[in-house]
Amino acid sequence: MAADSDPESEVFEITDFTTASEWERFVSRVEEVLNDWKLIGSSAGKLSPEKGEYTSGTWGEKCQDINFADFKFYITHHFLKQECEKDDEKDKVEEDAFPLAMQDLLCMNNDFPPRAHCLVRWYGIREFVVISPGTNCEAIISESKCNLLLSSISISLANSGCQVPMFVQIQQKWRRMYAGECQGPGVRTDFEMVHLRKVPSQYNHLSGLLDIFRSKIGCTLSPLPPVNITIRFTYILQDWQQHSWPQQPPGIELHLATTWPHLTEGIVVDNDVYSDLDPLQAPHWSVRVRTAENPQCLLGDFLSEFFKLCCRKESTEEVLGRGSAEDEGKENSDISSALNKLTEPVAPVPISKLSVSNMVHSARKHIRRHRRIDESPLNTDILNSVLLYVFPDAAVEKSSENSKNKPAQSNACGKAEQDKNSDYNLFLQLKSAPIDSLTYRLALCVCLVNYNHGGLRAVAHLWQEFVLELRYRWENNYLIYGLAGGPPDLRCCLLHQKLQMLNCCIERKRARDEARKVLEESKERERKVSGSGQNGRPASESATASASKKEVSPGKSWDSWSDSEDEFFECLSDQGEIEAPHTEGEKDGSKSKAEGRLHPYNNMTLLNSTEPLYIPVTQEPAPMTEDLLEEQSEVLAKLGTSAEGTHLRARMQSACLLSDMESFKAANPGCVLEDFVRWYSPRDYVEEEVVDEKGNTVVKGELSARMKIPGNMWVEAWETARVTPARRQRRLFDDTKEAEKVLHYLAVQKPADLTRHLLPCILHAAILKLKEEEAVEDIPSVRKTIQQATSQASKLLHTPNYDYKKLEDFINQLMAMETVITRARSLKAKFAMCEGEKVEDTDELETFVSSLLEEPEVVVVGAGQGPAGSIIHRLFVNAQRAALLAPLEEDSGRDRKQTAGSNKVPDFPPPAGREILVRTCVPRPAPYSKALPQRLFCVLMREEFRLAGAFSSDTSFF
Repeated sequence: MAADSDPESEVFEITDFTTASEWERFVSRVEEVLNDWKLIGSSAGKLSPEKGEYTSGTWGEKCQDINFADFKFYITHHFLKQECEKDDEKDKVEEDAFPLAMQDLLCMNNDFPPRAHCLVRWYGIREFVVISPGTNCEAIISESKCNLLLSSISISLANSGCQVPMFVQIQQKWRRMYAGECQGPGVRTDFEMVHLRKVPSQYNHLSGLLDIFRSKIGCTLSPLPPVNITIRFTYILQDWQQHSWPQQPPGIELHLATTWPHLTEGIVVDNDVYSDLDPLQAPHWSVRVRTAENPQCLLGDFLSEFFKLCCRKESTEEVLGRGSAEDEGKENSDISSALNKLTEPVAPVPISKLSVSNMVHSARKHIRRHRRIDESPLNTDILNSVLLYVFPDAAVEKSSENSKNKPAQSNACGKAEQDKNSDYNLFLQLKSAPIDSLTYRLALCVCLVNYNHGGLRAVAHLWQEFVLELRYRWENNYLIYGLAGGPPDLRCCLLHQKLQMLNCCIERKRARDEARKVLEESKERERKVSGSGQNGRPASESATASASKKEVSPGKSWDSWSDSEDEFFECLSDQGEIEAPHTEGEKDGSKSKAEGRLHPYNNMTLLNSTEPLYIPVTQEPAPMTEDLLEEQSEVLAKLGTSAEGTHLRARMQSACLLSDMESFKAANPGCVLEDFVRWYSPRDYVEEEVVDEKGNTVVKGELSARMKIPGNMWVEAWETARVTPARRQRRLFDDTKEAEKVLHYLAVQKPADLTRHLLPCILHAAILKLKEEEAVEDIPSVRKTIQQATSQASKLLHTPNYDYKKLEDFINQLMAMETVITRARSLKAKFAMCEGEKVEDTDELETFVSSLLEEPEVVVVGAGQGPAGSIIHRLFVNAQRAALLAPLEEDSGRDRKQTAGSNKVPDFPPPAGREILVRTCVPRPAPYSKALPQRLFCVLMREEFRLAGAFSSDTSFF
């Protein structure tokens, strides 16, 4: 027991002090990062920064995460990208040269850089490292933690030999408080900072700040080395009430910085009693503009409100209300009644009175008559004005001649515009519609109506009236103004294609009606000329002539039908049964009258006779819009790859081929398939020279190998084809059916669908407007951005399904460009108030305003005495008078004479900010120490007082 109680036998815990602590690991980690970034050793060897390089140069940044125990820090390296000096021997750096940061403290080439890190502005350094708390980490507030971090960076700098200054961010982040250190061979610079809410009264002027500086450097030399002083006062102009605007321009603040560089203590006086610092006498003026973040601009508002409609889900009936739907029900009953009456064998009134369009227009009048004025989304005058803009040909009498010529004039004008203006083809990039086309004008009107005249309900009302107008034109054969002729242009938006398709239907219908009219007139003339001779004609001809509108007279040339727009039969099946014996005879090659000839083909003759080979009049291929093409492709793809599916697919695709074969047979009686191939596909007819039995060289031809393949579709189609001219064939393009499909498609479109259809046109118009306004203002940055935006829009609008998030971002880009242009126009208006009479003054002002938009800060040439300076001075004077005299004028109790005599309005308001930079080079801490750079940057504002000092000391001789 005695042994157990012996103190020497007790076990003690041994602490291993060789194990690294968290603090040591943190210091080591900082050294590793400095080594990885190659910041070890001398920082000399770089070029001295040129004047303004801190603003115009490029700044780089590197960042890594480091931890102190479980506390996360960011360590960031900021540096100005510069070229190193090439001639090492000529500019050889001494081993004990000061670090670059110490040299930068005294450099005067980059005082007050407008665009740089705050430490760059306060200390003038071009390279530094910052350690700051990580995201969601507490700020370093306690003094002990601040000292621990400062000790860490001091040890890291000493161990690594890094001469780049290193800072730690302390206190709350919004205060921008930093403490740091820079070490060199035998020297050290301490970076210190003071930040207060209010400016102490004794330090509210240059005299008090110089006292702080002297006491801090503690120099005992007499006389004291000269102190270099640079002062900058900033004045803010907010009230620019010199012009009236239809819409409030974007908020712009003008910041005028008046600078007194390179002063000495005895040159200027600034204390609590008197100051020499008059802004008008400052030798250096510079200006910057600060703008509102989200200004309200008209084009942007139009685009934003229009884009919002894309997300709406209401139909036109839901938007316009039940009353409108009930009226539409009555309208539909009127249309059904009209269709029933049209199918009756005997009509008690003329057919024209019972047309669908007349019923539609009577229903429209009924709607307007029963709809109260206050319920109508669009005012009648506004609606009529909009419709006249969309359909300008409606302003004149809708005669046949006018409806023919108007579209032609529009197209001719469009071609001339296309030749003159390269922007005309912009619609191809954006898949919108040509400028001034019907679709383009409709998009502008919808956008305007949506923004100014009732929003969604007004858009639905306009669209309803637009569709009714299109139906009226279809029923009455009036061509639609503002659409190019020909088939739908697949390069345009789908809505434009649909409108072109409807116009194609109207053109075909007009041509068919004209052909029918010519046929009737021709037959009427024959009756009058032939007289009684008509009874002697063959029975078949008499029967054909009595069936009016079915066949042209034998002597009638097909050229009389303009543009090959032929008369087609609606009921080919019944006709085929009646004429079956006749057509069977023609299949055998028996002689018959040729029909539908256009002209001879290259002096060729038929292979089995000496008759010339004629090119037939054929039907034009059916025009199609992109959605119909896609639908057709899906149907053909669903047929599969089986033999039956392939055969059926070939038959479906050979409708046009069969029609052309029938037309060829009618134009060339007695022809064979080889004749058709010689005209239709010359490559499939192979000719070669052979020697006949008599020894003569003759040319012999035969079908190509692919034409001889068993089951070839051409052979099958030729055997099936009847002798039928194009005018008597079933129409490849049923204009009536297609027109009704288009009108139905348009009628069921919701306002949101309409907006999506017209979105490319609106963006097209917005880009053109920005280009037009930029050309007036001449802003290079906007010009470049417009080009980039156009390419971006081309990608966004050519996809079948729009990415609305990207489109919204694109609209925001357009709004940003509009803001820049509006700011430029606002600035030009403001600086044009007192334009110089001299031309050079005007040019100088234009250059000055353009620079304000492109550069962060612009030097005012001539300071307060130059052209721009004079205008700025006057703007401040006017703002001061407006601010100080207005309250006096409203005070009726004050004597006017007393007011006028006692009120002295200053030209400038009190400075919003004062910055004072004091520099010198003195030995510190002892008189025999090296003369080292000392710097103090002072910021005095209404609610901020900041002192940022960099004080160097000699660590060898102290």
